[in-house]
Amino acid sequence: MYCYTCSDIVKEFNKHDKEPAKYIKQWRGIKSKTGAPYTCDVGYERFLGPEVFFNPEIYSSEFATPLPDVTDKCIQSAPIDTRRALYKNIVLSGGSTMFKDFHRRLQRDVKKIVDARVLASESRLGGEIKAQPVEVTVVCHPIQRFAVWFGGSVLALTPDFFAACHTKAEYEEYGASICRKNPVFKGMY
Repeated sequence: MYCYTCSDIVKEFNKHDKEPAKYIKQWRGIKSKTGAPYTCDVGYERFLGPEVFFNPEIYSSEFATPLPDVTDKCIQSAPIDTRRALYKNIVLSGGSTMFKDFHRRLQRDVKKIVDARVLASESRLGGEIKAQPVEVTVVCHPIQRFAVWFGGSVLALTPDFFAACHTKAEYEEYGASICRKNPVFKGMY
């Protein structure tokens, strides 16, 4: 509710340090077991929470690959003729993508990676061939918090869905191994 994605973490720290009263929000809640009210100050956490997606090393040294790099690597693993379309249609889904300005930050960071790759490619070729710029668009939508559930409900409405389901009777007859067989892909996992 209070978090947002910042464009520059250092500037954000400076803003919070200069005027803490302006940026610190206060959460008021009621303890579920006792019913006693409580308050909690939310300061740097407002922008540090979402920042973990873009600088995961601030949370743990085991995780060092930011979300824009993962997104780029995923698109680069697709066939070359589909990459421009994929960069143009990066769709956000899930509650963690609902932070304010999350889509702008992801778009900016992926665009930097793509532009650097295009520039490096042009410099390797000596500037003889000029590449067309790659358009990067991150699509966000008000229902992105529930997009997975929405997609699942649409899938459940199709007639082919029930062919892929296992009944309780089948499970009781064959056991847990039935979950390894997928009627859609006709294979074992």
